[in-house]
Amino acid sequence: MGSVLLALGTGIVIGLIFQALRIPSPAPPMLGLIGLVGMFLGQRLVPWIKLWFNHQ
Repeated sequence: MGSVLLALGTGIVIGLIFQALRIPSPAPPMLGLIGLVGMFLGQRLVPWIKLWFNHQ
């Protein structure tokens, strides 16, 4: 959890710096970010699904 908070805090600081210097954000569009969240959730679900099938 600490690494997640560190990444979030770092992103916020960098976003503030980019906004202050009026640098356009290199971040992907919202759909790209949603895709990354989907990939993360998929990686977390696979072990649970395997465990569920092994118990049946």
